[in-house]
Amino acid sequence: MLSSDEEFLRTLPVFRHFEDVAEPALYRPLPDGWVLALADIVDSTEAIASGRYKAVNMAGAGVISAVLNALQRHDLPFVFGGDGAAIAVPPNAIDASRDALSKVRAWVSDDLGLALRAAIVPVTEIRAQGLDVRVARFQASDDVSYAMFSGGGNNWADMQMKGGRYTVESATPGERPDLSGLSCRWNPIEARYGTVVSIIAMPRPGGDMTGFRRLVADIVSLANEDGRGGHPVPVEGPPLGFIRDGLVMEAKALSGFGDRLSQLRKGCWVAFQTVLISVLYRLRKPIGRFDPVQYKSAVASNTDFRKFDDGLKMTVDVDSHRLSLIKARLGSAERDGVCFYGLHEQGAALMTCIVPSPLSRDHMHFVDGAAGGYARAAQILKEQAALSA
Repeated sequence: MLSSDEEFLRTLPVFRHFEDVAEPALYRPLPDGWVLALADIVDSTEAIASGRYKAVNMAGAGVISAVLNALQRHDLPFVFGGDGAAIAVPPNAIDASRDALSKVRAWVSDDLGLALRAAIVPVTEIRAQGLDVRVARFQASDDVSYAMFSGGGNNWADMQMKGGRYTVESATPGERPDLSGLSCRWNPIEARYGTVVSIIAMPRPGGDMTGFRRLVADIVSLANEDGRGGHPVPVEGPPLGFIRDGLVMEAKALSGFGDRLSQLRKGCWVAFQTVLISVLYRLRKPIGRFDPVQYKSAVASNTDFRKFDDGLKMTVDVDSHRLSLIKARLGSAERDGVCFYGLHEQGAALMTCIVPSPLSRDHMHFVDGAAGGYARAAQILKEQAALSA
């Protein structure tokens, strides 16, 4: 017989039309006793300003990889935020999640030269504030669904973490989480229609939620330039590439701290895989059960480029006309007291991945803007909200 926690995960609502993402009836509250395990980069905007986009995204995806690997499961609800992530964790997995977050903090400091903060926030304390953590799943492809969050609890938990509450301390230098499957070897994905734009729109506290749901549906519709929702990854998949920074970060993530021989071996293996896939793709030739053409197209269909995390977050590729319409609709909603928003434009997108096995079809891919993305959009939103305070 399934436990109540397993039953909750098994029966989570799954929807296929993203324009319905703000519909409250789709969501179910996390069971009592669960927590949010979350982390983000300190001063991510400064790191991005210095060109550390890949490192920031690698750290954010690493939080998800470390916790899911530590728990040996990939069905827990999580959300990638560009410079961080949040994972919903059941009671029997809290200690293992805390240990994984602690080790991720050490890894980010040791290998990436960045500061990561982390926290474990009980859902009961979120509900004591009159907020909630409610979850649904969006079916991004036949093989992958991504969790969506509503209720305001994630946002409150994030603010508490940034204020120094519920902190998970860093492990000692040199300790390592299990980051198996974490990858960042893809080339930047250049805009095809004009601009890759990262958008965050959050409902204004006490604002018109019906109006906010209409806003979300409108923005999703406006981004749907080519019938793919503004997807920044071509339908045939992203361009294959040999990115030195990504290769080095991946090799370090899969090696012991300071183990240069292991890093060299892992780096050579990653480089070999990248070259082999490139050759097989150009030849349109599978090897064993691995079909590079199918894999690249599955990368596109499995990509998490839009989400709901107490508000709308999306990184889309649009032309100048649609971008102007999106800006106008967001501006109108902000003036009407419906939302706060941040929007950041750039010429390309970046992809970071979690691939449990290249032979499985449930590989997960996270997209952010290549020159600031969600972190810059969040900063703009925060500045807008401060002006209205």
